[in-house]
Amino acid sequence: MKKTSVLIVLTFFLGLISFYSFAQTTKQIKESQIISYVVNPTKQMLDFYLKDPSGNNYGSIENLKTSIAKKQKKLLFAMNGGMYLKDGSPQGLYIEKGNKKTPLDITPKGYGNFYMQPNGVFYITKNNIVTICPTSNFKHITNINYATQSGPMLVIDGKLHPKFKNGSTNLHIRNGVGVLSNGQLLFAMSKERINFYDFASYFKQHGCKNALYLDGFVSRTYLPSKNWIQLDGDFGVIIGVCE
Repeated sequence: MKKTSVLIVLTFFLGLISFYSFAQTTKQIKESQIISYVVNPTKQMLDFYLKDPSGNNYGSIENLKTSIAKKQKKLLFAMNGGMYLKDGSPQGLYIEKGNKKTPLDITPKGYGNFYMQPNGVFYITKNNIVTICPTSNFKHITNINYATQSGPMLVIDGKLHPKFKNGSTNLHIRNGVGVLSNGQLLFAMSKERINFYDFASYFKQHGCKNALYLDGFVSRTYLPSKNWIQLDGDFGVIIGVCE
């Protein structure tokens, strides 16, 4: 009887441990916490924007929307697309329409989320192939149409960034981008303050093998199809889809 009781107790505790481990690795983030938009780069007009025709940073989504309207185009979606320096220039690599505007930043250590290693690069080739990879894996190729560097990586080869902690109290509005299994892009921004672990989990639960953090409390998203309209802001790069 004693051996049987011991086995029952051990089985019970092993079951609890297994359940706890399962719960930790399959944490689900509610869709109501996130505003998201899926882009098919082979069928939609996805562009990166930094400066207006006068040579000034667009800065806000409203300025971009107004400029696009003058070209008889309609903005369907927009989101800030990476970190920037005090002068509004992109932090790290930025390529726009095949032209490299700022170089790759391979600094191993530094202050802020950008330097939480590994950080990464999100790029789109001229034949609309999308890739997100750690900066150390990035190889500049001649057919890149758009690229932005940021950090940290959120998901790396199907795993959350190793420095993220479940239950962290480091909470901010956050936005990022991930590559779905079908090669399309998942853009997402938290509607409320969220930690890195939970935000990264959102991309993982949608099957993104790799995802990149774009920025934090400054983040804004324009998505009128879901009644989410934020036109303010003061950013560097803006990513937009128009028709």
